[in-house]
Amino acid sequence: MSDIKVKYSEADLQEFKEIINKKIARAKEDLELLERAYKNNSDNGTDDTSPSFKSFDEGSEVMNKESNVQLAIRQEKFIRDLKNALMRIENKTYGVCRVTGKLIQKERLKLVPHATLSIDAKRAQ
Repeated sequence: MSDIKVKYSEADLQEFKEIINKKIARAKEDLELLERAYKNNSDNGTDDTSPSFKSFDEGSEVMNKESNVQLAIRQEKFIRDLKNALMRIENKTYGVCRVTGKLIQKERLKLVPHATLSIDAKRAQ
């Protein structure tokens, strides 16, 4: 029973930290793009000077903005979850299932580095 790992090694934690930092950087870039899309910062403000009637276009534009806002909110949550994972690495509690107390499989953490549940615990939900 002593050969069951209860936490990941320093080398493993460092590997996970690198994966998470890359994902955070990419997620921040994606968030920036989404925010630019719904804030229209690059717009010169001449859209409303066009004499053509375009209520359908405006409706779809509003829907696109709302969609981008929702995506941005999800992206912010993803970044927060990744940062929480970094805190767990610092606390040496990273990779431990919060339900079973067992190590989450390394393959799962590589794919979903912010996971706090093992596959078994996730299925039981």
